[in-house]
Amino acid sequence: MVHLLLTVIYLSFISLGLPDALLGAAWPSMYGPFGVPVSFAGCVSMIIALGTVVSSLQSSRLTRRFGAGRVTAASVGLTALALLGFSLSGSFWQLCLWAVPYGLGAGAVDAALNNYVALHYASRHMSWLHCMWGLGASLGPYFMGHALTTGRGWPMGYRWIAFLQIGLTAILFLTLPLWRIHGGSREEGPSAPALTLPQVLRLSGAKSMVAAFFCYCGLEQTAGLWASSYLTLEKGLPAETAAGFASLFFLGVTAGRGLSGFLTLVLNDRQMVRLGQGITALGILLLLLPVGGETAALAGLVLAGLGCAPIYPCFIHATPDHFGAENSQSVIGVQMAGAYVGTCLTPMVFGLLASRLTPALFPAYLLAVLLVMTLAHEGLLRARRTAA
Repeated sequence: MVHLLLTVIYLSFISLGLPDALLGAAWPSMYGPFGVPVSFAGCVSMIIALGTVVSSLQSSRLTRRFGAGRVTAASVGLTALALLGFSLSGSFWQLCLWAVPYGLGAGAVDAALNNYVALHYASRHMSWLHCMWGLGASLGPYFMGHALTTGRGWPMGYRWIAFLQIGLTAILFLTLPLWRIHGGSREEGPSAPALTLPQVLRLSGAKSMVAAFFCYCGLEQTAGLWASSYLTLEKGLPAETAAGFASLFFLGVTAGRGLSGFLTLVLNDRQMVRLGQGITALGILLLLLPVGGETAALAGLVLAGLGCAPIYPCFIHATPDHFGAENSQSVIGVQMAGAYVGTCLTPMVFGLLASRLTPALFPAYLLAVLLVMTLAHEGLLRARRTAA
């Protein structure tokens, strides 16, 4: 039964990743017919992120009341409905409208699943489960690229993913008893009351933790959302080809998280994060090279993805150790909120820079965000050492 539940959680993480890179892959084909500037992708991303912030901050209360299994099943269903709405949208404002339930569903399931795995599974499982997220994020642009190259258009790409999500929702509802069998009373997490946002932020190192999550998810979302446009506008690739090549970043994330699960057997969470930050920096520097052209850019995207691979799962897995198992659901909810604020603002800011200056700033922008994230993570470690 335990292995069956782990399989269901793996499927849920694939589901989390499937839609995440769709907008970036489809946007070069979407913004023209909608009659909006290229920078408006950041507006849709911002609405999604705001929804995830709201649901993440409520995740502790929702999970304590309904359980991680029910929250996951309902959230995936809500996301499926939103993706179906995306595929039926005939105008930009309709796209923005459907972005609201998409964000609300994504935030709740992310926080609930991450805390459940942090409490019940070893660090290697967190890496491998987030590898499943990377698999989903890699498959999403592939489906979208196939829909575009076969002439079916971006709505069909969204529709295919929506149907997959509907199937997963049915599986999750059918397997709800497994969550109770495996977790028992701990499915709800420890019995301590949920902390409010001000209470979480008063914990030693919490502000640095939020800043690190803000920067990491901002970097990842910016790379996923704008890599396709960068390759099209700066490297001269056709939109259909760029949509497929943009998935290389998430393929790097996927492969890296598969490898990270084994590396966690000899390296701790802190060491894994630092290793990932160094590899990410190397990948971004490849994007900055004035020579190498398309080959250097594509290699840089893969390497940046490999570097990003261990950072997020190790951030999450270390949360109960940093702040206590009794506080982990509340803290992870705030972490997710900070992450999604980064997801909301960071790509939008780059969109404004790209439209007013040049999309060529893409790698320099990623490098600046990575630097701030590294400083914030080191600040968290110092604060926790002092508190101990």
